[in-house]
Amino acid sequence: MSLGVLLAVGTADFEGRLLSAADSPGLHVARRCLDVADLLATAGSRQAQVAVVATTLPGLDADIVARLRAEQLLVIGVAVDLAGSDGAWLTGIGVDFVVAVDDIESLEAATRVQVDRGGRPADPADLAGEPPVDTAQLPDLDVAPGDVLSVWGPAGAPGRTTVALGLASELAEAGSDVLLVDADVYGGSVGQMLGLLDEASGLLAAARAANTGRMTTETLAGLARTVSPNFRVLTGLPRADRWTELRPALLRTVIDAARGLCDITVVDCGFSIELDEEVSYDTTAPRRNGATVTALEVADVIVVVGRADPVGLGRLVRAMSELESLVPGAATEVVVNRMRSSLGWSAADVTGMLQRSMSAQTAAVLPDDQSAADRCVVLGKTLAECARDSKLRKSLRGLSDAVAARLREVTGSVLAVR
Repeated sequence: MSLGVLLAVGTADFEGRLLSAADSPGLHVARRCLDVADLLATAGSRQAQVAVVATTLPGLDADIVARLRAEQLLVIGVAVDLAGSDGAWLTGIGVDFVVAVDDIESLEAATRVQVDRGGRPADPADLAGEPPVDTAQLPDLDVAPGDVLSVWGPAGAPGRTTVALGLASELAEAGSDVLLVDADVYGGSVGQMLGLLDEASGLLAAARAANTGRMTTETLAGLARTVSPNFRVLTGLPRADRWTELRPALLRTVIDAARGLCDITVVDCGFSIELDEEVSYDTTAPRRNGATVTALEVADVIVVVGRADPVGLGRLVRAMSELESLVPGAATEVVVNRMRSSLGWSAADVTGMLQRSMSAQTAAVLPDDQSAADRCVVLGKTLAECARDSKLRKSLRGLSDAVAARLREVTGSVLAVR
């Protein structure tokens, strides 16, 4: 099968050689694209299966590469200096393969990682009779050791941020290196709760670094704010309307870097996981909830938080069903927050109701300790710092131990034990 190729290399003087290399039995040039807008528009028309880009293309970044891959194209980069900054930058923004200008003739061999059903890059082992691509050119990537814990829950302010901050603080106090990422695209408040005011968003700065292929563990460490020696925070969006700057692919890159920076990354997520944009657009749509979906997809364990009242519990049960559809088989820990005697229920009553509604899913119960929560917000401190003996803090400590044990079970990681 001859694969269609989109060429988008700007004013590169090697474009003629690329055209010749693409004129082969296995390839044909579907279009020479003038710029990234032309490239994206043509990619959406599904005329080709491969996009060839270069550092000489103005506006090329990680977001463009992610959008090309969302259109099910294999993205190949052409680097003037394969072993130098050009090759590293192309790899950093997520291209599937990089060929050197001096070896443009290998373009057809590189594209032997062909496109299978629906335009997704196929496993070379599935291509009968096709020799595998030489992977010697691929850069060596360290396997990031850290675990990812995403804290999510339905609408209705069940206390996602309180639980995320409490878990991050307790895991850090137990001895793990922890990074708390505020990825709530609707109302991030971790910075305000810790008194980290009037600062540029650490998460948006990290997203910009990821978009330009400059995201490393060192870069991420420089952007995170230090709360304690082993507890750091990546502050969230300063305004909800800046969600467009946090593309799903960029958040994924940031979380990948976080795995290499610390033992546990705790991600505070937004509530919505609806993707109605895909119904409204014919092409790849901007997805406000894409960041939340990504945080749930990459998590090793998901903590699902709901309120301990009839409305909150109903939403929690529906949320668990939606989560199972989105991330089948996800490892979850269910938390019922703001348990209070005025409801007329005991903790056993609540867990019993959930077990009957969610196939014997167990749940942790946190008390409604408003005075301790208020003290922390007013002082800009964690529960461990200013309400150490409060009921909520003791419950969060027990929850953190249970979550750490679940992470060890799921990932086999060796976490600090209190």
